[in-house]
Amino acid sequence: MTVVTSELLRLLPKTELHCHLDGCVRPSTLLELAAEYDKPMPADDAEALAQYMLVDDAENLEDYLERFSVTLSVMQTSEALERITYELAEDAAREGVRYLETRYAPVLNVRGGLSLEEAVEAPLRGLARAYQEYGIVGRVIVCAIRNMAPEVSLELARLAVAFKDKGVAGFDLAGGEVGNPASRHKDAFDYAREHDLPCTCHAGEGDGADSIRDAVHRCGACRIGHGTRLIEDESLTQFVNDRRITLECCITSNVQTRAAQSFDTHPVRTYFDRGLNVVLSTDNRLMSGITLVDEYQRAAKHLGFTFEELCTVARNGFTSAFLHENERTAMLATVDRDIAALLAGGRA
Repeated sequence: MTVVTSELLRLLPKTELHCHLDGCVRPSTLLELAAEYDKPMPADDAEALAQYMLVDDAENLEDYLERFSVTLSVMQTSEALERITYELAEDAAREGVRYLETRYAPVLNVRGGLSLEEAVEAPLRGLARAYQEYGIVGRVIVCAIRNMAPEVSLELARLAVAFKDKGVAGFDLAGGEVGNPASRHKDAFDYAREHDLPCTCHAGEGDGADSIRDAVHRCGACRIGHGTRLIEDESLTQFVNDRRITLECCITSNVQTRAAQSFDTHPVRTYFDRGLNVVLSTDNRLMSGITLVDEYQRAAKHLGFTFEELCTVARNGFTSAFLHENERTAMLATVDRDIAALLAGGRA
């Protein structure tokens, strides 16, 4: 059995499919942008700011989300959005990520006068620059917010479709689940899907399995963000498995939001053993204080994942990516070769 080391996990070709742009700002960048835009910060050096932004005291998902007001305060210009996206892709590439989907709600980035279109174009420029410099392929997922009006979600779905095949790969719904069912935003999901844009949906993180049922059956989501409480509904678990609906699992943030009791009891181990299509992601690198390598390490340390099993999880990310089939096939040809070399004891 291969010993799981940080270096081996870094070499493993990976995807990052569930990664919030406003949760992945470098602390040093946060301070520099705050100085440039005259925005107050809760700490005045990068280490202290990183510690403040690390969420270790949340009672629920809503508590966890409160920190985002800090990052969003400096994400209101094209320059800031482009820079933050580029740096995220740069960091991910250094961790062995070959394909990145970063998600965010552009409606939260227009307080300084940007149009919604400009709030999408800027991150796409950052991803394009990172591709040129590091070879990492990046896409954007446009998020709607559960507690906003359905009309706003529909506007964001139209925005996402307008940028389909221009760098936007999908549509999502995020935010506090309790009292905000996904089906309230069904028109937005319908619009995206009717225009051939795939949909994911946060569900089963801040609420129970019925929230996942709502996202799958009423909104047509083909991936589920988190899905931590899916296990509570045996019939739905079987359906999700049968339909190969991807579960975007984020072990660390699920423990922080109390969606999971501990690293050792996170259901991703059970999901994997039952054959469900699971992938690992960071969710929010800043608020969780982690890298994707860290997330894979926690799966190995606390849930007993072998390196061979983590290779399967990594490959699931590529097969579940919101890519066109010809792009996926070409990427997988290289990924499969490099994974085989790692398993044989070589180097990718």
